[in-house]
Amino acid sequence: MNPSLSPTLTPSAAKVDSAEPVTSSLQELDATLQELHARKDAWVAVEIPQRILYLRQCLEGTEQVAADWVRAACQAKGIDFGSPLAGEEWLSGPMATVRNIRLLMESLQQGAQPKPSRLKQRPDGQWVARVFPQTVLDRLLFQGFTADVWLQPEKEAKQGVIYRRKDPAHLPPGKIALVLGAGNVASIGPLDVLYKLFVEDQVVILKMNPVNQYLGPFIEKAFAPLVKDGFLRFAYGGAEVGQFLTDHEKVEAIHLTGSDKTHDAIVWGVGEEGEARRRSGDRRLNKEISAELGCVTPVLITPGQWRPSELAFQAQHVASMVAHNASFNCNAAKVLVTAKGWPQRREFMDKVRKALADAGSRMAYYPGAEQRYQGFLDQYPQAQAVGQSGEKVVPWTLIEDVPAKHGEYALTNEAFCGVLAEIAVDASEPGDFLNKAVAFANESIWGTLSCCLLIPPAVEKANKAAFSQAVANLRYGGIGVNVWPGVIYALGCTTWGAFPGHTADDIQSGTGVVHNTLLFDDPEKSVLKAPFKIFPKPVWFANHRTLDQVGRKMIRMEAEPSLAKLPGLVWAAIRG
Repeated sequence: MNPSLSPTLTPSAAKVDSAEPVTSSLQELDATLQELHARKDAWVAVEIPQRILYLRQCLEGTEQVAADWVRAACQAKGIDFGSPLAGEEWLSGPMATVRNIRLLMESLQQGAQPKPSRLKQRPDGQWVARVFPQTVLDRLLFQGFTADVWLQPEKEAKQGVIYRRKDPAHLPPGKIALVLGAGNVASIGPLDVLYKLFVEDQVVILKMNPVNQYLGPFIEKAFAPLVKDGFLRFAYGGAEVGQFLTDHEKVEAIHLTGSDKTHDAIVWGVGEEGEARRRSGDRRLNKEISAELGCVTPVLITPGQWRPSELAFQAQHVASMVAHNASFNCNAAKVLVTAKGWPQRREFMDKVRKALADAGSRMAYYPGAEQRYQGFLDQYPQAQAVGQSGEKVVPWTLIEDVPAKHGEYALTNEAFCGVLAEIAVDASEPGDFLNKAVAFANESIWGTLSCCLLIPPAVEKANKAAFSQAVANLRYGGIGVNVWPGVIYALGCTTWGAFPGHTADDIQSGTGVVHNTLLFDDPEKSVLKAPFKIFPKPVWFANHRTLDQVGRKMIRMEAEPSLAKLPGLVWAAIRG
């Protein structure tokens, strides 16, 4: 790092008091919004070189607080800071933040017009941009992975609209954006802040979620230069603080990550009054709103003749999609869609059951998990708890043979706890399955944020046209082919958000995208494809033995990519 670009932080200053912040008073918040209002036009005028400097300073600040950030998150989630499982917090917190910052820097260094690896048009004219891999290191670290951003049909492949249209002599007015942070994944709030500032040109007040507001001081320290210069502020508290901020006249845009019910309360109101407003179309709040609101994430299991090693690997893969972060992920696997006529169906489900049983218990740190879990038990008495139970533990639970019908409880309610349902569509051949499973997922499973499609290479090759059509037809913002869609979230160069088209009165997974570090104006969805068996062991696997070591090394690699760092990282990874 260039010392001249370092923020006014020292290693000793990076130690942040882990005590939770005090709830912000409404008087303080009003003053805070007045401060942001005074600086919003100044942010629009900040030119690219200075923005790159801010990003570099934030990157270094994030590195400095990373260890304390992770230690606090582990303590809150009941994870031993010295255990491999702590690697989840290294990777999904500071590492994802550092990577996103670096990719934004690289895009701005290219004048906010970064070139994708490849740009092509489908036969129907839709543009598809290859965004990963971009470098030799990408290819070495993620062998066989590719990621594409599909642009919306009939839209041109344009990027960086706020930079492309900016005339220094006639700058547009600035805006204040409220980011309502998520309580589950540590990097969500910081990454949403970065998107609002550097992609949408808005100054930000970040309201920390009460579940993880203990992270606020670390993020404030990491992003200190933006705070110091009046472009970023923080707020702490519960529903009263949230409503004060959403309704405040100075707040012009809102981005939230959370529940569709929270979105509806903001837009329409609550209770009978809210329902009446929805029916009449009379919104209580007419502001620019973007949102990421979760999903009942399906995993489509393409039938065929799978090898024993493939069955074992993908069973572990599915179990890890459930177990990661105690299943408090909006992209956690929630529904397995299998083929009723697949001869290996029961064998695969048995292996999934065993992998879940071996995954180890997690503390149910997110509020309401026990109540949501009980709701599923009430609906499905046949639900089988396969993981360990205990105080503050919701066991991994498998519900097989759920009816494949529209409106089914498991298909329309996001568990947000360790429940995995299985449905079987009436198919036995791969092509027929792909057609039916995709249509069923699109029409009968709630949400459009993320999905996963597992297909062995031999089956894909023999059903090339059906596979290609399946990927094209899936109406999800993030599609993982042979890979957990949570990786799309962390990759950064991909987009993250619902499939376009939801409206305020049927919001489902939300509107708009974040991340999108190649700055595409009109993205539709991101498709990440991986080898059917990934080597070395994926870092999101629940049984990874060296995950904490990989997480620490990945932060250093993402901050300053270098071939010299590769051997140590690879050595840690292959021992997982």
